[in-house]
Amino acid sequence: MRRRSLLIAVPAGLATLAACGDDDGSDSAESAETPSPSAPEAAPSPKIVDGPLPKITAGVKFDEKPTVAKGDGEPSKDLAVQTVIAGNGATIAENDYIQANYLGQIWATAKVFDNSYDRKTPLVIQLAQGSIIDGWRYALPGKKVGSRVLMAVPPTWGYGTEGNSQAGIKGTDTLVFVVDVQGTFNTKSSAKGTETPQDDANLPKVGTNTDGKAPSIEVPDTDAPTKLVANYILEGDGPEVGAQDSVLVQYKGVLWDGGKEFDSTYANKQLASFGLTQVVKGWAQGLTGKKVGSRVLIVIPPKLGYGDNPPQGSEIKKDSTLVFSVDILAKM
Repeated sequence: MRRRSLLIAVPAGLATLAACGDDDGSDSAESAETPSPSAPEAAPSPKIVDGPLPKITAGVKFDEKPTVAKGDGEPSKDLAVQTVIAGNGATIAENDYIQANYLGQIWATAKVFDNSYDRKTPLVIQLAQGSIIDGWRYALPGKKVGSRVLMAVPPTWGYGTEGNSQAGIKGTDTLVFVVDVQGTFNTKSSAKGTETPQDDANLPKVGTNTDGKAPSIEVPDTDAPTKLVANYILEGDGPEVGAQDSVLVQYKGVLWDGGKEFDSTYANKQLASFGLTQVVKGWAQGLTGKKVGSRVLIVIPPKLGYGDNPPQGSEIKKDSTLVFSVDILAKM
């Protein structure tokens, strides 16, 4: 499995969709991958200043791996932030998820301790307390998608006085980041793909609205399919999701019998992120190979869902067929 960013905590799996302990133990694979960083106690909001900041000496274009000079003299005790390239996309807000490429190095030595460019997989992370270091949480809101942001983060809004030994960061180190913001996602986000025909009268019909509101799901008055269904409703043009990937999604789930909603990010007012090794087989198989930016209809027969062991406290009964509309917003 690919190495995870040092900046982030391991994403939590969905309570409703968590796998029920398969024999291979794959439901715990994602959480064992990398320990989450030590998070300092909540610090007061920083004063944001425009320098000093080291220069980007190579890789100066947006989304190009940068080379950054060593810091000159003493760094600011405040949070230094500069928009090097101004984007014209959506504006980032606190608690949004962002998708970005980034490079991080130590001010005093220019030692690079982490970067996503070499992994060739952008970071997707929520700008929320406890999810990411506070320097990012304060520096990025208000910036626009398509922007390159340069920042110098003092220990108070980085890893605190303990530092991060995994990354070779001491408790006195100021950290320098270049962040290329590719996208931002929140509870108003939807898939934006191309509509595909829904001409099978024996399958549910899913709404194609892209306004961030929950799509309708109309379940036909027929017998449920006995095999997994995973069809595009809106087909995106992003990369395909792999079986070991994590995804950021909006989703809505209803029961085939009666069409009653039992779970929804729209109702919960919170996006969901999880690894495909953490969820029921129907979700894992249904999303594998699908493109980011798509809305997918997934119909899960009991043997690929919960069978005779539904989650306690849920409205799912034994041997229920489950119907989902899933918007794949990003691959993590």
